[in-house]
Amino acid sequence: MSLRHLAPLLALTLWSGPLQAAPAPLAVAERLADWQLAHRDDTTLVTRFSEETRRPASWQQATFWIGMTMLADHLPADKHLAKAVLAMGKGEGWHPGPRPYHADDQAIAQAYLWAATHGAGAEAVGPTRAHLDHILAQPPKVGLAFYAGGKGIECETRWCWADALFMAPPAWIALSKQTGDARYRRHALAEYRRTVEFLYDPAEQLIYRDSRFFERRDEAGRKEFWSRGNGWVFASLARIIPMLPAGDPDRTWMEGLFRAMAERLVALQKADGYWAPSLLATGDTPPETSGTGFFTYGLAWGVKAGLLERAHYAPAAQRGWVALTRAIQPDGRLGYVQQVSDRPEQVAPTDTQYYGTGAFLMAAVAIADLER
Repeated sequence: MSLRHLAPLLALTLWSGPLQAAPAPLAVAERLADWQLAHRDDTTLVTRFSEETRRPASWQQATFWIGMTMLADHLPADKHLAKAVLAMGKGEGWHPGPRPYHADDQAIAQAYLWAATHGAGAEAVGPTRAHLDHILAQPPKVGLAFYAGGKGIECETRWCWADALFMAPPAWIALSKQTGDARYRRHALAEYRRTVEFLYDPAEQLIYRDSRFFERRDEAGRKEFWSRGNGWVFASLARIIPMLPAGDPDRTWMEGLFRAMAERLVALQKADGYWAPSLLATGDTPPETSGTGFFTYGLAWGVKAGLLERAHYAPAAQRGWVALTRAIQPDGRLGYVQQVSDRPEQVAPTDTQYYGTGAFLMAAVAIADLER
């Protein structure tokens, strides 16, 4: 690790209560954001690079841009991150991805809707609203079981996999708040609940990635709960809950789900601060930063929001944050990011990806808020 990363890390390693040096997480995050911006055209850095990786409106980059919006809100005196988001959106014509129903292609709308209130104006909203209006006018009529039917996976026209709950619902609910049109909120919350009820394992308080994993077991006979898949859901709750009115029945239900997942996740955190790629396989596993980033973000946010007990959950968030900072490589990249997949896999120190950087930025912001 380079010297420029040592000061924040040492401060966090010695943490035993609220830190006085609150800017440290934001400074680390800003350096990583600048690194990612400077290397957007370097196709050699992402191990499983594809044309989807290249597109700013893809889910892979969208997660980074969402993290950028959150960090930009915490660096009001420094406008260059906000300008980068605005330039990206303008370059895309504010259009979501090309698939009319796929949740992954709606994720970037979260950054667009932020941009609409940070200088871009109404033009940043129009394409997203038209996109979601099409879905409301012609809602998909398929089940949530994950199987191949015709071209592609039929159920992916709905939110039948865990990742989708981060990609689409926050954009739907943000659009509802901006426009005052409750239809977007009602649709998103109803579909969100159906997906959770379908994929949630109440015994483990965790979410299966999709229905293919209901009966899947690893070599030790353990259920397979993918770290990043659960991270997507946990982070989505932290993003959605603040947008719902206090006392709202949907908010109350989401808060209950959030607390249940937090309780289980803290019990599964490894001694090194990371979460294993397969959450129940906590033995000798490599670091993994995408799931760890989302869990750290959610836990820190939950403590600050008053949903989680500080004495029990704040140390877990801080251990996660220290682990994330250790994963920054000498060249400035965030390493140990499991590549694009739908299940736990191996991960290497040099593995990086936009969504891993995005999760790190989100975690940094929440840790900074926790320390205030």
